[in-house]
Amino acid sequence: MLVDLVARGYLDDAAFAGHWVATRAARGYGPARLRAELVARGVARPLIDAALARDDADALERARAVARRRLPALQRADRARAAARLRDHLLRRGHAAAIVARVVRECLGARLDD
Repeated sequence: MLVDLVARGYLDDAAFAGHWVATRAARGYGPARLRAELVARGVARPLIDAALARDDADALERARAVARRRLPALQRADRARAAARLRDHLLRRGHAAAIVARVVRECLGARLDD
């Protein structure tokens, strides 16, 4: 039964991983979170790596877009607190620490030394 579904193309983990990465990345999730979600769903690591590699070029711009959406909620906080909250938000969404530091610096002019 399973072999028949694979042969007919109904079960395709590579296609699933690619679609998952594309749709979730469009919602602002970073590679670390996408990897964890796919691992939790039982997708093989080589397929995950391939799906993430296809989507790697826009990671910085996606993090910037998430930050732009989050900034209005942070306007009342002082700059250090806003930077910490934005940093934490981006990290929870799975963006790489180097990208998070760059985006926070761009958006708030704050360094993340802590």
